[in-house]
Amino acid sequence: MDLLRLATAGSVDDGKSTLIGRLLYETGSVMKDRLQAIEAASRRRGAEGLDLSLLTDGLIAEREQGITIDVAHVYFATPRRRFIIADTPGHVEYTRNMVTGASTASVSVILIDARNGLVEQTHRHHFIAALLRIPTVVVCVNKMDLVDYSQARFDAIAAAFRAMAAPVQSAGQVLHILPVSSLHGENVTTPSPHLAWYTGPTLLELLETADTHQRATLPARLQVQRVLRPRHEGAIDVRAYAGRVASGTFAVGDDVVVQPGARRSRIASLTRHGRVITRAEAGDSVSLELTDDIDVGRGSVLASPDRPPEPRRAFDATVCWLDEQPLRPDRVYLLQHGVHRVRAKITAISGLIDVTTLQATTTVPGPTELRLNQLATVAVRLGEPIHADAYADNPPNGAFVIIDTDTSSTAGVGFVSAAETLAADPLL
Repeated sequence: MDLLRLATAGSVDDGKSTLIGRLLYETGSVMKDRLQAIEAASRRRGAEGLDLSLLTDGLIAEREQGITIDVAHVYFATPRRRFIIADTPGHVEYTRNMVTGASTASVSVILIDARNGLVEQTHRHHFIAALLRIPTVVVCVNKMDLVDYSQARFDAIAAAFRAMAAPVQSAGQVLHILPVSSLHGENVTTPSPHLAWYTGPTLLELLETADTHQRATLPARLQVQRVLRPRHEGAIDVRAYAGRVASGTFAVGDDVVVQPGARRSRIASLTRHGRVITRAEAGDSVSLELTDDIDVGRGSVLASPDRPPEPRRAFDATVCWLDEQPLRPDRVYLLQHGVHRVRAKITAISGLIDVTTLQATTTVPGPTELRLNQLATVAVRLGEPIHADAYADNPPNGAFVIIDTDTSSTAGVGFVSAAETLAADPLL
């Protein structure tokens, strides 16, 4: 069954947790004992009926404060599709959680309180969706029951959001805006008679029909995770290469180029979950055999020969810093691109990005460090090349993480932007 990954974001009291709880409840995704526990907890809190927000606000601190802090992953399914929700926090101090939670999403669901309209956090939530090039953005104007289901109020908020989003909306990104009431379950999984003036799909209909195959249209990329020695008849000194198709498609008979080295071969066979297949697309974990005995190892990149990735030793990138210890240009870090890990230095921080105003602040000289939850444009230099694409051209092959060499913790996440190929740069 098809799988959709989505990320949710909203300001305090926008009703995000209630909306997710409503989806779980109305799709029959809540176990009986869990539902009984929520009923008891709702009574203790004096709630009228079920407090569906308790289905997702799992941390004790969140329940005490009534806010979402951590990224909670929620699973549910309908007859048409399986879903994984990354329920991300909306506060500026948790920008890192929003970025990491939304990094694998195909859909971003942004909530707006109909009473308040667009707020500072709304700008930040959409900027992150644009930064990550999430293909589909669904804006739920929630709590319509508290504005008497006013079409004029909804239209004003929708117009304001479109005007705000236009300057940073990525090419091809699909935008849907719809009115809902998560508390009463209106327009979440079923249409509401109070919103008869809205003739579009419900939230669930949008999620069930959202395109999940955008990555299959990108240039083909597979990074080898493991070299296998198949045991089957005739497999004497034959090697297979296992990995996940990051983007594009691979089929038996396709020509491929292997980086590094730009060696060429052809796909002789494909296997997925032990079954022989003829075609694999983005998201499939496969093993494949080539017609030629060439040097392929862990970290090698198999790509379509018409648009192969270039080796990059120095490039610009947008980085979101995730660590309590600031990023400093004088330090050596590890940069991990897929399974490939190399030494790296941030040679310059050229500008901080204000995720509320969407503006980059450039100073001369540039900032001397990058702190927790800050985003900036930086210059990166590597000890050896990686075969990455610009994130705008191929997001799965244009993202990387930065690792602190002292603690081995993930310190930052980055997205390749303008880059140049350096054939002979000294090692760090």
